[in-house]
Amino acid sequence: MKAKLSIWFWGLLLAVSPLMGAMEDEERPLLIGTREAPPFSMKSADGEWTGLSVDLWIDVAKQLDLKFEWREMGEPETLVQAVADGSIDASIAAITVTADRAKQVDFSQPYYTAGFAIVVPTGEGSNWWATISAFFSVDFLKVVMALSFVLLLAAFGVWLFERKANAEQFGGSPARGLGAAFWWSAVTMTTVGYGDKAPQTKGGRLVALVWMFASVIIISGFTAQIASSLTVNRMDSELEDPADLPRFIVATVSQSTAHDYLEHLGVHTIVLPDVDSALRAVLDGDAVAVVYDEPILQYKLLTHPKLQLLPRVFARQDYAIALPLKSHLRKIINIAVLEQTQSDYWRFQLDRYLGKR
Repeated sequence: MKAKLSIWFWGLLLAVSPLMGAMEDEERPLLIGTREAPPFSMKSADGEWTGLSVDLWIDVAKQLDLKFEWREMGEPETLVQAVADGSIDASIAAITVTADRAKQVDFSQPYYTAGFAIVVPTGEGSNWWATISAFFSVDFLKVVMALSFVLLLAAFGVWLFERKANAEQFGGSPARGLGAAFWWSAVTMTTVGYGDKAPQTKGGRLVALVWMFASVIIISGFTAQIASSLTVNRMDSELEDPADLPRFIVATVSQSTAHDYLEHLGVHTIVLPDVDSALRAVLDGDAVAVVYDEPILQYKLLTHPKLQLLPRVFARQDYAIALPLKSHLRKIINIAVLEQTQSDYWRFQLDRYLGKR
């Protein structure tokens, strides 16, 4: 009899144990990972979380009657890995959907779609600086040196014939005579022709005749070269399109999809821990631009009047909730996310956190 009771007791215990475990799982609040990524997730001084993603999850959890606790984490990849290894039940912040991440976790329906954007300094005063700096470019200096050499060559020819026969204008020490001849060749080429100096010997006048005809060609070529060097320098100093990125030093955030994108393009990249550091690199002149998620950059620029967002958005990015593979919550969360994002309240939330588009 005792043996039968013992067998019955252990059998009942084994039958009830899974039910007790399931009840404990249902009672345990979900651990939801997040991180600082304004305007999607922001932590106030009193420890409260707010933001576009955070508010969405709070509304979804309320709709589905899910109890949860926030678990603050670091980089975006940490949020994905923690879901994959079961450390947390889900994660939501500025987490974009990628093929590599989708191998580790399941994603909900996207709740926001954007892309990468480029931040550069504002144009105020930049045109004047680009023009001034062009006069110190290597191409411009090469043209000036070549012209100076030609002027000196013509000056030497005149000085060689005039230094004795016309000593009053081109005589004296070699430095004084060549200086006067150089002045003559410059004013002759530019057709200013002050008339204060003129060759008198046959050889000097022959050199002058050749120089006057040659000057017409030289001044035309010189003007074209100057314009070309200024234009090229101006083009090299302006970033206007994603296709221009490989020509510049660009700042971005570590362990981000933007970093992977820039590496794939072969862009010279400065990798920094957060968006604020990347924007500071542009302000300090360490980088020409910042490439990162467009909504985050748009939000950050509200406090950076010296920076501007270029109008083109590229490389589509979908933001979603990361869930464990084959999660039983995925379907009901998807329905709740779709209901939330298709509501008028969601449009109000977008305007609230991102500003009117």
